[in-house]
Amino acid sequence: MTEGNFVDYVKIYVSSGKGGKGSSHLHREKFIEKGGPDGGDGGRGGHVYIKGNKNLWTLFHLKFLKHLRAGHGGDGGSSRSTGHDGEDKYVEVPLGTVVKDQETGDVLFEITEHDEVKILAEGGKGGLGNWHFRSATNQTPRYAQPGMPVKEVDVTLELKVLADVGLVGFPNAGKSTLLSVLTSAKPKIADYPFTTLKPNLGIVAYRDFQSFVMADIPGIIEGAAEGKGLGHYFLRHIERNSTLLFLVPADADDIKKEYEILLDELRRYNPEMLDKDRLIVISKCDMLDDELKAELKKQLDKEFKGTPYLFISSVAQQGLQELKDKLWQMLNVETK
Repeated sequence: MTEGNFVDYVKIYVSSGKGGKGSSHLHREKFIEKGGPDGGDGGRGGHVYIKGNKNLWTLFHLKFLKHLRAGHGGDGGSSRSTGHDGEDKYVEVPLGTVVKDQETGDVLFEITEHDEVKILAEGGKGGLGNWHFRSATNQTPRYAQPGMPVKEVDVTLELKVLADVGLVGFPNAGKSTLLSVLTSAKPKIADYPFTTLKPNLGIVAYRDFQSFVMADIPGIIEGAAEGKGLGHYFLRHIERNSTLLFLVPADADDIKKEYEILLDELRRYNPEMLDKDRLIVISKCDMLDDELKAELKKQLDKEFKGTPYLFISSVAQQGLQELKDKLWQMLNVETK
């Protein structure tokens, strides 16, 4: 799928169907000149539902859907005939979609399971026919209830990618390369400073036919939380990851400083993200010889007290199995 087809944010105006009118009909037929009331009820207006679909991973199919209206209920008829119910509308969304009210910004609900259905706008109830209002003192009521009006709401659908591990790092830190080596994902990779323009998901195969999901989040730059670059736009996807993998290249001027900048951007966006498990990975270590790696390890042991870190090289296939073992251990402990 091309980058232009990855859509994770859409706005839709939603309207349920209005309820049908109740009938105020009076029974008439041959030899019965003054029959009683027999007006039927109006039909229910159509509902609008949101439904989870595990086969979708983007909101692209909703990109050009600006208005969604359910069908109106039919009016009641004679002989206590009930009007037809309005047509319901279903909006299928990928798992991890959050539905918000545009006006208030409140989260209405979120979809996290396949075939999970939530009602977004309830159809208006049909009005009662005059048959319901007959009594000993009012034997021919000539009135009925109108149907309930439509419910309208402007909603925002936001997709937050569901993954076990989220790759966090500056552009050109090697996130896409690592994802392409560990999984079957094919992110676009270039040999110059380049940032991914959409999140990429991949399934990492582990021992004994087990697996976990890894997401390459577009590169964050300093000031991303304030809106600089593309990273702030995709920070919402990191909220779903249970473990964060910070990727810092071995040729960085200051590894600890880069890590702290990334950590600070996450904190400024959402402080709760600092509660997630973290693993620091020093990438592109094929550029280091054993002596340089030993010196760097001594330095990092002092700077990253208590935070685990690993050396890897995606190109040279170094340290990848150790990385998978460590990630599996962190994920397994968290789910216990």
